[in-house]
Amino acid sequence: MEVVVLNIKGQETGRTVSLDEAVFGIEPSTHTVYLEVKQYLAAQRQGTHKAKERAEIAGSTRKIKKQKGTGTARAGSIKSPVFRGGGRVFGPRPRNYSFKINKTQKRLAKKSVLSQKLAENEIKVVENFTFEAPRTKEFKTVLNDLGLENTKTLFVLGESNNNVYLSSRNLQKTKVVTTSELNIYDLINASQIVFLEGSLATVQENLTK
Repeated sequence: MEVVVLNIKGQETGRTVSLDEAVFGIEPSTHTVYLEVKQYLAAQRQGTHKAKERAEIAGSTRKIKKQKGTGTARAGSIKSPVFRGGGRVFGPRPRNYSFKINKTQKRLAKKSVLSQKLAENEIKVVENFTFEAPRTKEFKTVLNDLGLENTKTLFVLGESNNNVYLSSRNLQKTKVVTTSELNIYDLINASQIVFLEGSLATVQENLTK
């Protein structure tokens, strides 16, 4: 399938680029996408939560009343969870929330999202560009010319470009990544994905291994 290549003014360059149907033209697998997003979000969790249990509470260990004859329940320590200030029962402990998904599924998830985005006209291909110095104003001009000024947009670069990255950093609805940084959450979260022409070959190669 062929897609028109635009310049940074939003005008057609007269050239087209071929997109691999094995990447941009498959039947989306929604369950695989769900698993990949779940894994990505789980990996963002620090898992440092902790509550003190009765063995960790500071307090006396003396038996607070005699075992029998009081007419109330037995009580061996003021640190018991049934008392105010006592330890917590089955409280959260530090843990790792991450889990593994095999590479085939990870590739399928990305291909599913890209195929869905292309079918909904949410993918643009723009010729490679750069800035002489980091300037947010210049990047905003590019967004305006592409009709993306109020749109959540993901720019995918073929290689790291510090000037382009720094120019976009202060724009709340815009994110710039390289092909190696591309992840499923950013793909789904963006309303429009802009591939620089030089990034497509790497993306397609990585997803068809």
